[in-house]
Amino acid sequence: MKKIDEILTEDIRSIAIVGHMRPDGDCVGSCMGLYNYLKDNYSFDVDIYLDDFASSLLFMRYSEQINANTDKTKAYDLFIAVDCSDRQRLGTGSEFFETAGRTVCIDHHISNQGYCEINHLNADACAAGEVLYELLEEDKISKATAECLYTAIVHDSGVFQYSSVTPRTMEIAGKLMGKGIDFSNIVAKTFYEKSYNRNQVLGRALLESVRLMEGKCIFSVISAANMEFYRVKPKDLDGIVESLRNTEGVEVAIFLYETNAQEYKVSLRSKDAVDVSRVASYYGGGGHIKAAGCTMHGSVYDVINNLTKHIERQLMEGSR
Repeated sequence: MKKIDEILTEDIRSIAIVGHMRPDGDCVGSCMGLYNYLKDNYSFDVDIYLDDFASSLLFMRYSEQINANTDKTKAYDLFIAVDCSDRQRLGTGSEFFETAGRTVCIDHHISNQGYCEINHLNADACAAGEVLYELLEEDKISKATAECLYTAIVHDSGVFQYSSVTPRTMEIAGKLMGKGIDFSNIVAKTFYEKSYNRNQVLGRALLESVRLMEGKCIFSVISAANMEFYRVKPKDLDGIVESLRNTEGVEVAIFLYETNAQEYKVSLRSKDAVDVSRVASYYGGGGHIKAAGCTMHGSVYDVINNLTKHIERQLMEGSR
């Protein structure tokens, strides 16, 4: 696997860093980690593009530089896609993909088929931040870069509790902690702390959740009207599906929120018995074995009925 230094050839002058739609902590942390690393060690013209994300992540150095370039005609020598499994899921800045001189993808999703010229993919890594760390020179990682990468790993590992966490994950986290970061504050402020409105909508989702398949599956839905009532945006719904999965006896959790009439963003989480990436991929989405997502159309009944057919099939296969 080539290090970033080997990718940055002499003919490169300008770089675009782009994450996926509706960026989570791993996406934001990885993109910002790469941006900080490049700003610390090189003199390239670097721009970073991200959709709107949780304000708790704005503590990262240079976050004010996100989407600073407004010239949509700009052509970059290098386009780096971070934590994005599919070209169609690239968020703000995706328009620069076609005109870029070279494209690189840094990702950890099992569904990634390698849509860039250079693809650094590791489905065994718990986060894109972990994949990125392996591409960087450790002695060139500043405290600011370490804060970003640690945030990325914390968010996609569920604070090191998911099964994707390995001894290497912990080793990397330890080295990032060694850079002098306030690791406990990062966990408290960006992962656990939520606004009052976010807690309210979480409570609504839990209160109205429904269990199926003898309690092995649980789902909940937040409508556009609910989101307007609680004054929350999609970025404020992070963590709801994980809370649903934590219900005793549940193997699979499904969380939907309405994006348009008869259109829902679906988040899937599992414990051990179901590969939710297979379910999401069937409907044009993707992700990991235990965490995946997609967009589906129809009524809530249609969406849940279609999803649970695949989930039930896997549960039956596992029980044989």
